[in-house]
Amino acid sequence: MITTINPYHGKELHHYQELTKKEIKAKLEIAQQAFDDWKATSFEQRANYLYRVGTLLRIHKESYAKMMTAEMGKPISQSRGELEKCAWLCDHYAENASDYLSKEHIKTEYFKSYVCYEPIGVVLAIMPWNYPFWQVFRFIVPALMAGNVGVLKHSSSVMGCAELIQDLFLEAGVPQGCFQNFIVGSGAVEAIIENDIIKAVSLTGSMNAGAAVAAAAGKQIKKTVLELGGTNALVVFKDATIDKTVEECVAARFQNTGQSCIAGKRLLLQEEIAEEFLDKFTQKVKALVSGDPLKEDTYIGVMAREDLAEELEALMNDSIEKGAVLHYGGTRHKTYFAPTILTNVTADMPVFKKETFGPLIAVTTFKTPQEAINLVNNSKFGLGASLFSTDLKRMEELAVQIKDGAVFINHKVASHPALPFGGTGISGYGRELAHYGIREFVNIKTVVIA
Repeated sequence: MITTINPYHGKELHHYQELTKKEIKAKLEIAQQAFDDWKATSFEQRANYLYRVGTLLRIHKESYAKMMTAEMGKPISQSRGELEKCAWLCDHYAENASDYLSKEHIKTEYFKSYVCYEPIGVVLAIMPWNYPFWQVFRFIVPALMAGNVGVLKHSSSVMGCAELIQDLFLEAGVPQGCFQNFIVGSGAVEAIIENDIIKAVSLTGSMNAGAAVAAAAGKQIKKTVLELGGTNALVVFKDATIDKTVEECVAARFQNTGQSCIAGKRLLLQEEIAEEFLDKFTQKVKALVSGDPLKEDTYIGVMAREDLAEELEALMNDSIEKGAVLHYGGTRHKTYFAPTILTNVTADMPVFKKETFGPLIAVTTFKTPQEAINLVNNSKFGLGASLFSTDLKRMEELAVQIKDGAVFINHKVASHPALPFGGTGISGYGRELAHYGIREFVNIKTVVIA
């Protein structure tokens, strides 16, 4: 039995009966049957379904947002924003998928040669709780437009959201079996991967989860795309526009109560402006409203589970023992973790080296641009980094030196339907979104006519 719990007040929300092995097998067979028909549909037909999905997301936005907020504590205004982004994604792929997957004619010595993109079948998605709708849509929308079908193993803590998404696609008229939610725990995943019907796996989650899934899929010679954690750096140079940069950095760290892989977790400040920036940054953080996630003005809600808040607290305390200074915040009550700023953070401290998945930011100062880049790259993660400066030419030159999957200049790292998203190192491999993402789970076929 899977039980969902509201992290704000700790009350049980719902109980879900887990699927049996027999039921899993039957649902996989339904997915295969659905694929056999879905792959023959046209881009225009698929797009029409996706437009309907986007329309229904907007119609049901309020009820979906309340479920999201109830299950993982996201402030209600941010839940609505997540749903709007999902609808935008539907529109984007409905409009662009046919171009993303159009044949590429290549001039060779042959009479005719081209590359085409064909669906591969049933793809398993293993998704996390922090963006209960967006993470799933980022997978299933391009998968469906490519002609694939999907099955979902969502985080147990947001099973209500998972069921709503399944119902949404059915309400939009998407044929039965093209998208199914599996009510299962992590213990069932390996057997699902081993089933011949599953052709590939997409996972967004922790490094440990990614390693386990990659190992299981590797044994079956099945492709994986892994979007894992990050310790994104926010690098503020002395010529940055301070007030605008403060606003951007506060949002980068504390949106979604800091529970985001692409959140700015390490704040690197050039010494000349460090004091001024930190003072203004602190004032903005102090002004963030904490409280009931269902209230409109709440910006900081609660963390999704108490054990996650405890883990963050342990990283903070370990770093303080090593010499970090608690500049602001640092308190916790059950699932609530106050917005927290640690200063004097060095590269050997846990809050610098590990992913701080919550509302805590680690502040480090630097002297030279090269020292800043060295600090950015001093991480096994490689998801993204933000550089803040008015010298755009210099920032582009520095961006080349950063090993991460994305560099944003004068903006927080963000996902965008038209841009590839993914990391390097232990942040994972493969890409989602844009034409890069839709081509991850297709057969890239060469056709030659002599």
